[in-house]
Amino acid sequence: MVLVVVALLTTALSANWIWSKADAVAPVALPSAKSGPMKTVNPSASPTTTRPPEGKVVGTNLVASNNDTMPLMSSVWGDYYEQTGLYGGAAIWLTVHDKYDGKSSWGNYVSFGQLPASIPFKNTPAGLKDAAASAGGMALNRLYSDGQKKAPAPYAVTRRPITVNGHAGFEITGRIPVKKPKLKETYSVIMIAVIDRGDGTAAVSIGDFAGSAPQWLPVWRTKVSQIKIGG
Repeated sequence: MVLVVVALLTTALSANWIWSKADAVAPVALPSAKSGPMKTVNPSASPTTTRPPEGKVVGTNLVASNNDTMPLMSSVWGDYYEQTGLYGGAAIWLTVHDKYDGKSSWGNYVSFGQLPASIPFKNTPAGLKDAAASAGGMALNRLYSDGQKKAPAPYAVTRRPITVNGHAGFEITGRIPVKKPKLKETYSVIMIAVIDRGDGTAAVSIGDFAGSAPQWLPVWRTKVSQIKIGG
C-alpha cells in the first residue's frame, strides 16, 4: 500500500529481502598535461546534475525510457510518479481509501521500468532471484519506511520463476503489515517481477495493493505476462 507522502530513503533494505554489493569504480584517466600558464575560468553558472530518464504513460501502456512496455491495469488507474527507485520508470495509481484520516489517501500502485545499475544483475536463475529480492527491498524502504530506519518485514512470502514472452524472470510476493490510525487495512500485498531483457539488463514491475482489493493481484500478473521488451 502506498502513502501519498513517501520518504525517499537510502537506508539498509528490509531483512530477508536484501542482497546488495558495492559496485566497483574504475579509475578515470586524466588528460595529458600541456605546457603554458593555466587560465582562471569563472563560470557564469554552476554545473547541474543530469536528471535520469523518466518513463511515461502513453495510451494504454506504461512505457519505460528504453521503450519497454507494460499494459495499464485498467482505464480507472491514473498516471502517477515512479517512487520505487526503478530506472527510467513510469507508474500508475488507484485510490482505495480517499482521505481515510481526513487528509491522507491510501491506494494501489504499479510501477514499471528498468533495474537500476546500483543493483547487481546476472542473467541466471539465481541472479534473477537476487535482483527481485533487492528490487523488493528497495521498494519496501521507499514505500513503507515512513521516516523509520526499516520498513516492516514482509510475511507469507512466495517466490517463483516466470517466463514473459520467452524471457526468463522471477516473481516475489509478500504481505506487508499495516497499522495506520483510521485506516481499515491490516496488510497490503507487494509483488515484484524481474525479467531478463537479454542484454545484461532487466525489466522490473512492482505492484503494491491493498489487502482489501485482492481482485487486482491476478490482473497485475496478466499485465506482467504482456510486457514487451523494446516495445
